[in-house]
This record gives sequence, C-alpha cells and structure tokens, in this order.
Amino acid sequence: MGTENQYASTTKYVVLAKFDVEGVVEKPDVIGAIFGQTEGLFGPDLDLRELQKSGRIGRIEIQLESKQDKTTGTIMIPSSLDKVSTSIIAAAVESVDRIGPCAAKVTLEKVEDVREEKRKVILDKAKEILRKWVIEVSPSTDEMVKEVSGAIRSAEIIEFGADRLPAGPDVQHSSSVIVVEGRADVLNLLRCGIKNAVAIEGTKIPQTIIDLCKNKEVTAFLDGDRGGDLILKELDQVAELDYITKAPPGKEVEELTPKEIMKALRDRTPHGAPKAEARAEARPSVARVSVPETVIQKAQELKGTLEAAVFDGSGKEIAHLPVSDLAGQLPSIEGADILVFDGVITQRILDVADQKKIRIVVGDRLSEIAKRPSEVRIMTLSDLLGR
Repeated sequence: MGTENQYASTTKYVVLAKFDVEGVVEKPDVIGAIFGQTEGLFGPDLDLRELQKSGRIGRIEIQLESKQDKTTGTIMIPSSLDKVSTSIIAAAVESVDRIGPCAAKVTLEKVEDVREEKRKVILDKAKEILRKWVIEVSPSTDEMVKEVSGAIRSAEIIEFGADRLPAGPDVQHSSSVIVVEGRADVLNLLRCGIKNAVAIEGTKIPQTIIDLCKNKEVTAFLDGDRGGDLILKELDQVAELDYITKAPPGKEVEELTPKEIMKALRDRTPHGAPKAEARAEARPSVARVSVPETVIQKAQELKGTLEAAVFDGSGKEIAHLPVSDLAGQLPSIEGADILVFDGVITQRILDVADQKKIRIVVGDRLSEIAKRPSEVRIMTLSDLLGR
C-alpha cells in the first residue's frame, strides 16, 4: 500500500478498517460517524479531535464505492501514539454502527507498523556494513568503538578556570552548570550530550567552583555513597548551590546509564533557597514581559493550526511556517525576537531560541525541560491569551 510514503515520518502505525453500509453515504458521513460515535468514550486524552489537533492522529483517509443502494469502503487512520493507545482507537472505530442515517458495520482489518519495512532495510544494511568492517579491518569492532568514542569525548573536554578543571565545552557560556566529582563524571555526561558539567577533582573545593556558584545556576550531581555526602557538606560550607541530585545508592555518576543520568537530573531538588529567591527577584517575571498586540492577535489565529509565526522586535511578523519545520528553519531566520507556535515547547526549540537571542517563546504547552535558558521568557498560549 505504500503507507510509509503516504504519511509523515512521525507516523508509527496505520489503523486499516473496512465498512459496509445499508444505503448510500458520502465521505463526510463516514468521517462524521467516526468522530461523533467515539467522542467522549475515553476522555480528552484519547479524543480523536484533540489527537488530530496535536498531530498525534493524522488525516483520516476514506475510500468508498456505492452500488445497488449499498456502500462499501475502507478507513485509514495514521497514528503516532503508542501501541496501547492506537489499539484503543482502533477498537473505538470498529464500534461505529451507523453512518449517516444508515446502519453500518465496521470491521478492523489490521494495525500496520509503517516503520517495519524501513527497519528491515536498515538492519540488513547494518549487517552488511558490520560484516565488511570485521573482514577488512584488523582491530575488533569493540576496540574501534572505544578508541573513536574516547577520542571524541576527550577532545570535547576543556580545562576551565584558574584551577584548570575538567569541564564540558559549554560551561563558560551556559547560564547553568552541573558540578560533579571527577573527570570521568564529565565524560559520562558528555556521552549523553550534556556539555555544561565541571569537575571538582578532589575533596577540597576549588575557588573556580566557588566563583561559578556565585554567578550561575548550579546543580551538584554527586555519587550515591559516603564520598558524595562528604563532598556535599564541603560544598555547603564554601559555595551556594541551587539544586542537588545524587546517583542511586551505591553507584557513582561515572557508571550511570544515560537513562539514569537524565532521571537524576529531572529529580533534582532545590538547595539554598535564599539564593534562588534573590535570582527570581532579579529576573522579570513572564507576566511583566511586554508583548505587542499584533503578537496576541496572531496567537489567537494560530490556536489549533499546528503552525508557527516569528516576529521581530517591533512586533512585525517576519516568518510563518508549519510547526513540523520549526526546528529546522528557525536557525536561518534573522531578526527573530518573538516566537509563537501551536505546538510543544521542547528543549531543542529553547536551545535554538537561546542561540538566536529570541526574547520570548510562546507554545501550546511545555515538555520536560532539563535546562531553561536564562534569557528566554517562556509562555503558553493560554498564558498569553488569558492576560
């Protein structure tokens, strides 16, 4: 059926069903029956209209034919939901028993994984590459991976401050930093793409770390053992921390998996409230940020469209594009000052906004963010339109 070419790359599955109707109906009748008879069955999280607005359910395709006062046809529903949610949607569609004024029967044929064929091609190609690699190159694959990845990570590490501390390349310019115990911890965080970590390298807290804690938002990420407890006590005596988090009990940061690292950073806890409060007072709140009326009007138009608009400092619209193209095209838009879009504010969007010096980012909702740029004001469409 060529399903893989018909839908966007985010589509995971396609629900395929057929229907038989005792009478003559049109495509809008079928679409209306699907939406009308499934509405409210499972709450807003699985409501087809809401799922289409957010892009998790794509355009429903209907093919039909009418003969001798009967109509038969097929229904195709692209889904980027998980398997469980897609299965519920498929079962809900099969429950439709009337289309227009006529009795109908909908039968689920299958739920097709549109990525399966692509996955097979990739796996076959990977096997071929690996076979040639092993045959043609004398060192083992494991040795080459370790050598290359080790060289890359070592090249990324810098010596930071007067104490020449091992650090990621973003420590100097990032508004927030992660303080870890040793060089191996910095390497492990780099492997996860976290480039704003700096190591203490010892039990005595260097002056470089003390100075960083005065000027930046600092998270202490320590080993889950007695050594980590001692380092925290030492930090508390000489430095000001904003957040703390630790490796699971008995584990060190250098041996954590990427999943464990991201969970630990998400679960960090506030530490040193007075400093955090002082920073909050020094920064203008979102409610006090001035937004031109043209931006507010455009935000009302964008609601429910899955589109984005970019404005310059005077409130003039300089770009309009689909949300799906936003991350790729935003870096090339010059003069951007305000971004408004009907989509999810992700870490990637915020990183690009920070690099482009965009002052305000407004989206439909906010995903889990590991690092908030200090110079970017974040709002939701509800915040903006409710002002």
